[in-house]
Amino acid sequence: MANTILIGAQWGDEGKGKIIDVLTEDADVVVRTQGGNNAGHTVLIKAQKFVLHLVPSGILRKGKVCVIGNGVVVDPVSLVSEMEGLRKLGVKYKGNLFLSETAHLVFPYHRELDAQRETLQGKNKIGTTKRGIGPAYGDKAARTGLRVLDLIQPDRFKQKLELKIKENNEVLKAFGAKPLLFKNVHEEYRAAGDYLKPFVANTVVLLHEAVRKGKDILFEGAQGTFLDIDHGTYPFVTSSNTTAGGACTGSGIPPHRMDRVVGVMKAYTTRVGEGPLPTENAEVADMLHAMGREFGATTGRPRRCGWFDAVATRHACMVNGIDELAVTNIDGLDSLASIKVCIGYRCDTKRYEFVPNDTEALNRCEPVYAEFPGWEASTSSARKWKDLPPRTRSYLKALAELTGAKLAIASVGPGREQTIVL
Repeated sequence: MANTILIGAQWGDEGKGKIIDVLTEDADVVVRTQGGNNAGHTVLIKAQKFVLHLVPSGILRKGKVCVIGNGVVVDPVSLVSEMEGLRKLGVKYKGNLFLSETAHLVFPYHRELDAQRETLQGKNKIGTTKRGIGPAYGDKAARTGLRVLDLIQPDRFKQKLELKIKENNEVLKAFGAKPLLFKNVHEEYRAAGDYLKPFVANTVVLLHEAVRKGKDILFEGAQGTFLDIDHGTYPFVTSSNTTAGGACTGSGIPPHRMDRVVGVMKAYTTRVGEGPLPTENAEVADMLHAMGREFGATTGRPRRCGWFDAVATRHACMVNGIDELAVTNIDGLDSLASIKVCIGYRCDTKRYEFVPNDTEALNRCEPVYAEFPGWEASTSSARKWKDLPPRTRSYLKALAELTGAKLAIASVGPGREQTIVL
């Protein structure tokens, strides 16, 4: 399989968890490189559904080494809860799950600050998950954050946490929020630190040793291209680099060791939270929600839905260097007689072939559509390319051509077996 970066080519929630699970069959090591427990990957294995937030999806396959890299911000209490949940479901992780000692930590004051800032923004809110991810990355950039290696050293951790609680209580007071009790936070986090200590490692060295041995590594991205802090629809973005470059900085593996980039996209477009979504369509949203689809794995919020946006996905292919496409949720369009695809944006007198950097301009953009005939037949039982209706195949070929990357995987349902590899 070689070293593969897997990223979302839209606004997140593209079905990366399922595609990662499929690709992990051929991987030796799976690495999560950015984000926090604001992301959720859902994997369906037979009748059992697994929702993962921090633990890499490779944990669901026997013998795979899983790494939470230095670029991730970790809520240790949440991570322990997730690990315990997996253990109760029979998933074994001792000896093959590793946590970077330099990953930064998320604390209750980060979550409270996140919530208070969203409230203060009012109608201009970003639509965060309120998990404290932005404020944690803010501390990291300000060089005031605490890291995993602090957490597992009791005396150092106590001293540093005391100062951080005192500092942040003053900020919370200004918001009119209740102050945090040091004793409660310290006890909870120290217990999490004791639990996690056996899993803590210098993961950069661990991963380079895997490269030296010729192991196949899969770099698991969270969120999607247009939530990237530098390349997304700012300010309606997350606080990390969700594009392919984030896999290098978030793991310590240099670019010249990467072999391919796989971009995951839905056969239509969705977004959770605020911000522009040029192809948003109420009828598409109502149809998908009525099917029980498109509710966030982390928050349960209904996702905003629209037609496939080839402009955005073409832009994602350019920014990430996407070699291969994995198209998911094809079966969500099975009932439609006609399907629209956005092939350009029109804003005032200008036409865009790529996504404008000015979010206000993007908000004013009107999609230019091409129309494709629907297949009006179930695709969920297809297991080979030839099993798909001819119009489905034509639609998928058109998406690949419009976005400029090779179609590699077609997914017609959440199950492992509902995957067509071309």
